[in-house]
Order: sequence, then C-alpha cells, then structure tokens
Amino acid sequence: MSKKLWEASQFVKKTSNLSNYEKFIQKNYNYKSHQNYSKLLSWSLKNSKRFWNSIWDYTGVNGIKNKRFKLSKNLIDSKFFINSKLNFSENLLSKKNNNRAITFISENGYKEVRSWKDLNKNTIKIIKFLQSINLKKGQRVAAYMPNTIQTVESFLASSAIGAIWSSCSPDFGVNGVIERFIQIKPSVLIICDRYYYNGKEINVLERLSKIIKKIPSIKKVIIVNYPGKKYISLNHIKSNKIYYWNDIPNTKVDKISFEKFDFDHELAILYSSGTTGKPKCICHRSGGVLLQHLKEHQLHCEIKPNDNVFYFTTCGWMMWNWLVTVLASKASILLFDGFPMYKRPDLLFKIANQEKVSLFGVSAKYIDALRKSDVNIKNKFKLKYLRTICSTGSPLSNESFEFVYKKIKKNVHLASVSGGTDIVSCFVLGNIFSPVYKGEIQNNGLGMDVDILNSKGKSLLNKKGELVCKNSFPSQPKKFWNDKKKQKYKKAYFSEFKNTWYHGDYAEKKKTGGYIIYGRSDATLNPGGVRLGTAEIYSVVESFEQIKESICVGQSWKNDVRIILFVILKKNHQLSSNLIQSIKVAIRKDASPRHVPAKIIQVKDIPRTKNGKIVELAVKNIIEGISIKNKQALANPEALNLFRRLDELKY
Repeated sequence: MSKKLWEASQFVKKTSNLSNYEKFIQKNYNYKSHQNYSKLLSWSLKNSKRFWNSIWDYTGVNGIKNKRFKLSKNLIDSKFFINSKLNFSENLLSKKNNNRAITFISENGYKEVRSWKDLNKNTIKIIKFLQSINLKKGQRVAAYMPNTIQTVESFLASSAIGAIWSSCSPDFGVNGVIERFIQIKPSVLIICDRYYYNGKEINVLERLSKIIKKIPSIKKVIIVNYPGKKYISLNHIKSNKIYYWNDIPNTKVDKISFEKFDFDHELAILYSSGTTGKPKCICHRSGGVLLQHLKEHQLHCEIKPNDNVFYFTTCGWMMWNWLVTVLASKASILLFDGFPMYKRPDLLFKIANQEKVSLFGVSAKYIDALRKSDVNIKNKFKLKYLRTICSTGSPLSNESFEFVYKKIKKNVHLASVSGGTDIVSCFVLGNIFSPVYKGEIQNNGLGMDVDILNSKGKSLLNKKGELVCKNSFPSQPKKFWNDKKKQKYKKAYFSEFKNTWYHGDYAEKKKTGGYIIYGRSDATLNPGGVRLGTAEIYSVVESFEQIKESICVGQSWKNDVRIILFVILKKNHQLSSNLIQSIKVAIRKDASPRHVPAKIIQVKDIPRTKNGKIVELAVKNIIEGISIKNKQALANPEALNLFRRLDELKY
C-alpha cells in the first residue's frame, strides 16, 4: 500500500480563492465536484479538440485561433490549430508595469531585477538591433550563455522576429558547442565573456576564435559581459562581425506590432544528450510549446499572476525553456547562476525565502544531496510563500520524498515530474487535487494518453514496462534538423510500437493513478532475461551514510548479464568487505535477490552530462570495450577512464 504524504484537499481548504484548476472546470465543464482530477483527465483524452481549444481560451493566448485540427492515427502527421497565428514572445511580454518580471541572482550574491516595463523596452531594443544586422525569419540564433536576464531578453527578441533560438550553457566545452551549433548553421552567436562556478571564474571568450573558425555560418557575434562585471578584454580577436551588448543603441520606440507566425512555426532547437552518438537537433513549434507550458503551469502547478517561480537550471536544459514561458502566465521568474551549494548547502532555499518564491524547482539529485547533508530547512526558513516543490531530471527516491515533508515543509505540494527535451514538457506530473504518495509521480498530464506497455504492446498495471503516449499532443517536435524524410524522428519515437510515442523510459503505473520512473530503457538491467530498473538499486545503496553516490550497469558475462555497482564513498570511509556485504543484504531485502550486484567497486568519480545526469550507458560501453562517440556531451569525460580495463571485471 502506497504511503500518502500529502492530502491535496487540505491545501485547497486553506485558500479562500478558487484554484486555477477549479476556475478552469467551472468555466468549461459541469462537474459537481471540482476536485476530481481523474474525471477531467478522462474527458481531456476523449475530447482532444475541445480540450485544447479550452486551454487556448482559458489561458488567454494572444493570437488568431482557427479550430481546425488533423488528429491522425499516424501520430507524427497530426496537426493542431491549423492556420492559427500567434507570436510566442508577445504572449510572454504579457505585462508592461513596473512590477518585477525577472530577478537574477549569481552564486556570489550579485542581484539584478528587471521590471515588466524594462523587459519590454529592452526586448524591443534588441529586436531593432537584430533587424538592423539583417536577421531574418527562420534564421538561427545560437546562444552560449549563462542563466541571465540578458539571455531571456535575447530569446524573446529573436523569437519575436521569427528567428529560431538554440542555446548551450557555458559549462559545455568548445567541442560540444561546435558539434551542436554547426548542425543548424546559426547566423548570429550570442556569447558571455565568462561565468562563475563554485567561486571559480571561467573565461569563455578565449573559446570564441575556435567557434567562429569552425562554424562559418556565424556572420555576427554579440558579446555580453557577466552581470555586475566589466568586460574581459578581447585583444586576441579583431573582427567587424563583433558587437558588444552594452553598445546596442537604445530606441525611443516603446511599443511595436508583433508579427504573428503560424502555430507550427519553429521556435527553438534543443539537443539530445549525445552520449550515444551525435546529438540530435530537436526542432520545436512555437504554438505547441506555448499551449503545453500554459497548461502545465496553470493547471498542474497552480502558477498565478504575480507569483515568483524558480527552477534551478542552465540554458542547456529544457527546464530553462519551461521556466521562461512562466512569463506568459503573468508571473515573475527567478534566475540563479552558479553552484547551488556555494558556501552553504541551503543557499537556494535561503534565496527562495528572501525572494518569496511560490514554486521551487530543482533536480532529484539536489534534493538527495540535501538529504545526505541532513540539512533541516524548515528550522531555518519559514518559506511562507512556497506552495509547490517540483523535482525532475531523474527519479526522486522514496527517502527524498519523505525528506521534503520532514525537513523542508510539511504543507507543500511535491510535484515530481517527468518528460524531456523531446517534448520540452511533461508526460506525467502533479496536480493539487490528487494525493501525493511516496515515490510516485501523481498523474498523466491532461490531454496526454500516457500508458505503460509490455513488449507486445499490452497495457500493464502495477508492473514495469515502457512508458508511451498513445495520442498526439501539441508539443510533439516538428522535426529533427537535417532529417528531411523524418527517418531519424520516426526511428527515435515510433519504431517500437505502431502509432504510439515510445519515450524510452522504464516505468510502472500504480493503482493510485501515479507513476514510478525506473530510468532509461537503454540502461535497464537484464540479468537472466529479467528487466530491472537501476533506480531501485540506487534508492537502497544511497541510503548508506558511507556512500556519496553510485552508478549501476549491466556487464555482458558468460552469455548473460551481471550487475556491476560502482560507488563513490564519503571522506574517511573505505569499501570494506563488511560494507559490501551490508549493501548486498540491504538490496536483497529492499529490492529483490535479482537486484543484488555481482560486483561492488569503489571509484573516485562518475561521468555525467552537463545537466548532472549520470550516464549509465557510457559506463556500460566503456567496461565492454565499446568506444564512446561523443565525449563532448559529458561534463567530466575524464571520469570514463576510471572504468576502463578494470581488473575486478575480468573474473
């Protein structure tokens, strides 16, 4: 029986105003009970056209709506709001007053606030500048930027004129940046002179000459100085293609007429991690992303006008796009750049408390790190305005679920969410009218026919299988760049099951309606032909106080697969035979005998992507002698060498 951690109705009763969800139902449906999420979910799946039309109307999308749809059985061919028109940026520049729209805070404490009025003014200024350097609709703007207000303004300006945005955070190495951007042939590069991480200043400009040389499509470069700092000297590059952010001329124009583009007009290109090959360039449509985000923000996360929303992210992760779109709900956003535990483990909560954050979003790994640090947040900060905590990036462990309610805040909506770069949104996430159960993501997203299938395509309940979506939805990618016949697109999502989106997550649907994600299918363990999820092992192993982190992979061995567990130990601890035995006993007891690793090996580091995800498949390939094609996708590629030709794996 799943343990209930939070009762949604208790939260609602304490608020005098109707929730967004209740207002939505009251406006569109005749349900006697406003607090029946499953009923609305079922209706949204059976009446897709009416549902998405009601989302457009309820959220107040600024555009020209045409109710024509083409919902094909072949999901890749489906179309929403055919011939409808809108401007993505116009919808985000939703207010023009002197209230705060964006707050930026660096790890070093530097703070910058942008009002709605100034956000509009600055965006118009950049629009005029981009037009003056002949940036056209459909051309690409590449940003190599930290998570600053200037990055958001650049995104708003480029999408306002119909250009296609693409960004990488500066922690990507130069080769990783080149191999992504070179595929999309950007006309403009926006680059910051430096960034900071854990007190260290990293010069980004010294990478510029190589980027320009390798990507000849770049005709113009805009250099931005890091907030609160003077420009780093650029003596080593002299070019008439370079402009400085601070030299962009002000404009007397404070209002413009936004051109409206097709609902399916390309908004942004995001990239797959690239840990198993060349990163795929996933091209997303503006109308679909806007509509999906508005639905998730307002109905699933209860974001309201004047809320202040925070998500710890970089510009290389899809959650940055998700966060920026919050502006369309007339709420403000908080940007943080740097190391989230700089000088103190509770830094982000300190900021959330002082900035009156209502939604606090982080990775599951961050919550797990807090738990292991045994920080008692609720004894330090009242977090009076905090209503929702979101977690994503990897499965949130049972222990971390309980930690949130015991050590952070008792009465808070913990919404674990899961989706991906592929859809710039979520398949499964939270809502305030369903209970939060330990270890479970609450529900499908509205309008998303998510299911768990076995290899024969049969639906499963309380059993593990493949996470799929059986209907089309507006934020399906428009295409992969340089994939004219959509062969890569079809192979990625539609080759496993007929007319069904295959997401590549190993998951389970519970009787509660909730979901448990067990990790990526391509990293699923398969000893004795039985599929096992790595998350089940991690939840046991990382409860040991001696262990800092772990990674688990399957090794081909004697015509079968054996489980290998690698662990990083905390200081002053050794991997003794007693500890190894204790770990195996705990895994046998709390997971199953099949989950018990054949080998437990100590390592000093674990390879991970730029977004902090551990890369199980890369480790599996290394220990089996398979070359890694794309080390540039990793934040610490040198860690792979720790797993190469280990003597312990030879017997």
